[in-house]
Amino acid sequence: MSHKYSNLLRAIFHDPIPANIHWREIESLLHHVGAEIEPAHGARFRVLLNGVEGFLHYPHHGSTCSKQEIKILREYLSSAGMSPSAYEARKQ
Repeated sequence: MSHKYSNLLRAIFHDPIPANIHWREIESLLHHVGAEIEPAHGARFRVLLNGVEGFLHYPHHGSTCSKQEIKILREYLSSAGMSPSAYEARKQ
């Protein structure tokens, strides 16, 4: 497993919330951990991870996610049982 995804998960769960994470990195991470991603209405994407459904928004201005979008992603990942420690445990 890649350190890239471990570092990205740590960044997502780090306080203060980062504002320099690109959507393509998040999408790659979600695919890597086994999430199903499909377009929904407009800029929304339906994500299914560990049986938990969520909706994420593609950034409206550019490809960098806002702090609010990262906060929503963090909450979704937590509800789906994905955190930096869970990811590390899964690697081993």
